[in-house]
Amino acid sequence: QVQLVESGGGSVQAGGSLRLSCVFSGYTLINHCLAWFRQAPGKERDGVAFITGGGTFKYYADSMEGRFTISRANSLNPVYLQMDSVNHKSTAMYYCGARHIIRCSGGLGAAPDYGYWGQGTPVTVSS
Repeated sequence: QVQLVESGGGSVQAGGSLRLSCVFSGYTLINHCLAWFRQAPGKERDGVAFITGGGTFKYYADSMEGRFTISRANSLNPVYLQMDSVNHKSTAMYYCGARHIIRCSGGLGAAPDYGYWGQGTPVTVSS
């Protein structure tokens, strides 16, 4: 069973930076692609960034590219989300999702495309 554990969330001032981590365990990591999603109160869970099993291909939601960077450690684990120049729209619960490699060709996709989720880590941006 795949397990995902996120960490690194917290409070940050607008314009600041934060790095989130997602640790994957349970199955062969390279056979899964991972993504970061976020969900603000009362809103849907929206995709932020995606990375393939080997870390070669990355995709970003249009509004994130340039400010957020997804990466994997040299050992492929954990997966990071570097958040720079955050604004109030960045306030949300951030979730790490994973799906098997046979379903990864579609890129970032939507939340229902992912079969595994972590418990989330909260990010709050203050003025």
